[in-house]
Amino acid sequence: MTTERHTTEQHATDHGSVHNAMTGEDSPELTRLYEDFDAEHLVPLWTQLGDLMPMHPAPAARAHVWRWSTLYPLARRAGDLVPVGRGGERRAIALANPGLSGHAYATPTLWAAIQYLGPKETAPEHRHAQNAFRFVVEGEGVWTVVDGDPVRMSRGDFLLTPGWHFHGHHNETDRPMAWLDGLDIPFAHYTDTGFFEFGSDRVTDYATPNYSRGERLWCHPGLRPLSGLRDTVSSPIGAYRWEHTDRALTEQLLLEEEGLPATVEQGHAAVRYVNPTTGGDVMPTIRAEFHRLRPGTATATRREVGSCIFQVFEGRGQVVLGGTEHRVENGDLFVVPSWVPWSLRAESPFDLFRFSDAPVMERLHFARTHIEGEDR
Repeated sequence: MTTERHTTEQHATDHGSVHNAMTGEDSPELTRLYEDFDAEHLVPLWTQLGDLMPMHPAPAARAHVWRWSTLYPLARRAGDLVPVGRGGERRAIALANPGLSGHAYATPTLWAAIQYLGPKETAPEHRHAQNAFRFVVEGEGVWTVVDGDPVRMSRGDFLLTPGWHFHGHHNETDRPMAWLDGLDIPFAHYTDTGFFEFGSDRVTDYATPNYSRGERLWCHPGLRPLSGLRDTVSSPIGAYRWEHTDRALTEQLLLEEEGLPATVEQGHAAVRYVNPTTGGDVMPTIRAEFHRLRPGTATATRREVGSCIFQVFEGRGQVVLGGTEHRVENGDLFVVPSWVPWSLRAESPFDLFRFSDAPVMERLHFARTHIEGEDR
């Protein structure tokens, strides 16, 4: 997010030549003007216009694919060598976008990591201003405890830790478990809004219920408890269970077979996880979705302002990112930077989890989408 600063010599050369083209004369005064700008930490707009106001988004972040077959063995090696406890807090390995100068960011607004918890391990409690979620691509046996409420983590589940909620994790099995973490860390960092606080060195409740208290209160289709009528910024649901996600996607495709307009595209079902108190996104800075494509289905090519990250939950297919095709399968992750064209094609039944910064883009009225073949 820094802008490279021209040297005085560059100012004199670049903009002296422009002045000469206009007047036919050398201008020592113009050279001195740029020297004085530099001395006062000033940069004139006319030297930066192309960088500050491009004709369309020109992201530094790159489209990139991370392979689960590589990530998981690395996480397992970290599990053998790196302890979990105060200091490091989490055994989480961040996806560092190759275009973002070594920052541990997947995009300028989104952070993604693989977190690994070994058998019988506990990750201590803490809380932070940043919003977080977990998505489980495989495994079970870990409970995340959010403000004292133990929440089971199982394959296909989408779990929330909204900002400033204490949370820790405990593994009750003899097997390790890994999952995807997603947070708005880069956005909080660039806006100087981050806070962090240590909690208990353990977790506040080692119970292992099938359903958390939040689920028992809120997860009844079409029903809202009268005890919770106040709208909340983030969803009060701790876990969105795979069985419900799977059923919703299955029914969309079945209704499509019956001739009803139930899918976003032919052969492409999708759902958005929502906050039941508002009907909006689950957290103020992160949108989460799940997509299912029938074998042979191809999506339209689209560009979107804002960035997103996909993880393949099941199946095989191709993603085309900026004109380059990548074959992806179970567990693989890929990032789509702002305004980079992308599309999907399914080789088999193809399930993908997606999260994005769309709530931020929409709230700031920067959101824009272009679908190839459609009018702007």
